[in-house]
Amino acid sequence: MFGSIAFVVWRESVEALLVIGILDAWLRTETRDTGRARMFLWGGVVAGLAFAGLLAALLVGLADVISEEAQLAYTTAVVLIAAALILQMVLWMRKHGRSMRRDLETQLSTAIARQSWWGVFVLALVAVAREGSETVIFLYGILSSSAAGDLLTGVGAGLFGFALALLSYGLLQAGGRVLSWRLFFRITEVMLLFLACALLMTGIDGLIDLEILPRLSRRLWDSGWLLSDGDATGGFISALTGYRATPNLMELVVFVGYWTLVLVLVFRPRRSVTHAIA
Repeated sequence: MFGSIAFVVWRESVEALLVIGILDAWLRTETRDTGRARMFLWGGVVAGLAFAGLLAALLVGLADVISEEAQLAYTTAVVLIAAALILQMVLWMRKHGRSMRRDLETQLSTAIARQSWWGVFVLALVAVAREGSETVIFLYGILSSSAAGDLLTGVGAGLFGFALALLSYGLLQAGGRVLSWRLFFRITEVMLLFLACALLMTGIDGLIDLEILPRLSRRLWDSGWLLSDGDATGGFISALTGYRATPNLMELVVFVGYWTLVLVLVFRPRRSVTHAIA
């Protein structure tokens, strides 16, 4: 659980810092009333964080009021939603990542041209709220898919991930051959796809326990002698990749189907995009 939480906070925080950095840098260079513009910018950042916090409170509060019988259905739904959102986010970034800076600056330019400081506020709010909401749902999905753990450990993982994000953002901004934005997004894309698979597999297990899906078979094999998903190392790998030491046929079908879909949607050739860029 520690590694999954730290990774999600790290990745999403770097992306949020990138968006805020782009907006802040543009305002400092393109506006005369920089102080006023940045006040609305950071006001939007705070409002976006507050929105994400409200969403987190809503998710936790809803889990507390529903019956024990509904807990499994609720956590299964959240885990599956988180997996779908991760896949959607990866697809969105692959499609719009190159033009994200230009799109943000265009929207800022439009707001400034209309002398709409509230436009700056809303732009920052929407950008931060989106990243924050994704983080909240991903983290809640991870926590729902894991056995109950120490709250202090979860908080520590989040703080570690954020500290790592600050360090990574500094290195990315400095530039260099070791760590570039392109390399960062490519590596984290793959890690996110594995995490989405892990959440999906947990969701499938929940649907089987709810008797919505059949197992289709008993365990197909037992690779626990090589790597058990019940010990610390195997459990960590399972939480990050969806590995199962004793899978049934339904789990195998979903696992193969997921990666087939990923190969089709994510790694398919983008000839039209390549020609457009060239």
